[in-house]
Amino acid sequence: MVFSLHMRLMVLLTIMFALVYAIISVIGAYLGVNNVLMFFIAAILVMLIQLMVSPFLIETTMRVRYVSREEYPGLFQMVESMASAANIPMPRIGIAELDLPNAFAFGRSLKDGRVCVTRGLLNLLNEGELRAVLGHELSHLKNRDVLTISILSVIPMVLYWLYLNFVFGYRRRERNSNTVLIGLAAFIFYLISSLLVLYGSRIREYFADIGSVKLGNKPSNLASALFKLVYGAARLEREKFYEVEGLKAFFASDPSRAKQELFDLKELDLNRSGSIEPSELEAIRQKQVRLSFTEKMLELYSTHPNMLKRIKRLSLYRYQ
Repeated sequence: MVFSLHMRLMVLLTIMFALVYAIISVIGAYLGVNNVLMFFIAAILVMLIQLMVSPFLIETTMRVRYVSREEYPGLFQMVESMASAANIPMPRIGIAELDLPNAFAFGRSLKDGRVCVTRGLLNLLNEGELRAVLGHELSHLKNRDVLTISILSVIPMVLYWLYLNFVFGYRRRERNSNTVLIGLAAFIFYLISSLLVLYGSRIREYFADIGSVKLGNKPSNLASALFKLVYGAARLEREKFYEVEGLKAFFASDPSRAKQELFDLKELDLNRSGSIEPSELEAIRQKQVRLSFTEKMLELYSTHPNMLKRIKRLSLYRYQ
């Protein structure tokens, strides 16, 4: 299973670099390689600026307050033990004053890592579930996911700039069928590469789930936590998470899809306890997951895997 995910990631990276080569070869032959490289250099600079300022933007938007060991000794003990097991520096720990139950990790580098939980999450999960979610977020840091997605996102950014430049940037007398065709081709590749970046984001969520299990967390605890995140988000008024909509890729689950995922997940809690127990996860393992066309399309345009598929995959980890 892990090997399959690694293969998917390698194929994705190969396709993305093939797109880079195609951009330089085709458009470079028309305008000159230097002009195309200029777009890449500009995109990389934008990416670096984003990496530098994003922690401040995330902290402000999420209303993060960093806490001390004295305030939350249990939280610190969980993070510290798993950070040591993952062989990464101890990250800063923050509380986001949001009712939306979720968690997220970010930072410019491993040494600058931050792990945050929302107030809504602390009020929702038990100790084992909370530890499993924290393990998921620490795995994001260990895998350098923020940097990976930032690098991949450079390609759609460049393609979109090329589209604007070729279709709208030329004066009318300089514009011809070739420039418009190149611009439209850049737009098509922009759409394709954007979907590939989303696919890469979904792969990283699976890797983070695996990472949490490798850090000693029970798959049933993580499955139960994800189950509760969906229900917790679905109960909230949508206005509660409008302000964080643009940052949902950082979350452990996609809150904007919670109401749609409720229908799929309602049958998982067989004893109606409000959590997923090991026996219930075993029952999920025996079932075959089939998504409708609508669900497949929703997943295609999402930063996170379909939650039913994700919990199904978790049901298999204990048997590896």
